[in-house]
Order: sequence, then C-alpha cells, then structure tokens
Amino acid sequence: MAHFAQIENGKVTQCIVVKNEDCGGGEFPESEAIGQAFIASLGFEGEWLQTSYNKNFRGNFAGIGMDWNGEVFHGPSPFASWVLDENGQWQAPTPKPKGEGWRWDEDTTAWVEIV
Repeated sequence: MAHFAQIENGKVTQCIVVKNEDCGGGEFPESEAIGQAFIASLGFEGEWLQTSYNKNFRGNFAGIGMDWNGEVFHGPSPFASWVLDENGQWQAPTPKPKGEGWRWDEDTTAWVEIV
C-alpha cells in the first residue's frame, strides 16, 4: 500500500491509502506521480505527496497536523533552540549525555541531570 498526505499551507490536512497497483506498482519517486493522477481521478483536489510508513523518504510518516517544509514531514519543535535535521528529527544544540536521567533546560540551553 502507498500512503499519501494532502498538504495545505505547509500542513498535513488529510491522509489516504492507495493500492500499489493504483500507483503503477512501482517504487518512490516514480510511484508518486501515478498515485497523484489516480487521486485526482477520484475527485480529490489539492497537493498530495507520498509518504513512507517505514520512513524511507521524506523524514517521518506523515500524520494530520504535521508540517511539511518542502523536504520532510515533521512535528512541532519541542524547544525554540532545537534544529530540524535532514531526517525530520529535532536535535538539541548539544548532544544528550549518555545514560538516563537527563532533561533539556531551555533557559540555559543545556542538558541538566535529574537527581
């Protein structure tokens, strides 16, 4: 099965599943244009982008309410200082220390040990 997300103003507003044979039976990216034509033939309007359940392309598997930045699907940033990586994952400005018991402190933009 192929999954498609409708994009409106950079937000995912709807998600649908399309049979592989309705996408030409091929792989992404070739399957996307065929799937988009099939979706249009059903009367669905707007921009539809293929998304990967296994996160093989476009970062995360799209869900309603997620953002599309032109490259990846992603959720909201957990903190203002974090940056989005090429896989659609939010990264802290400094790597989290190894082990359990750490939390991010946005005021100091540092990891703080939980005691």
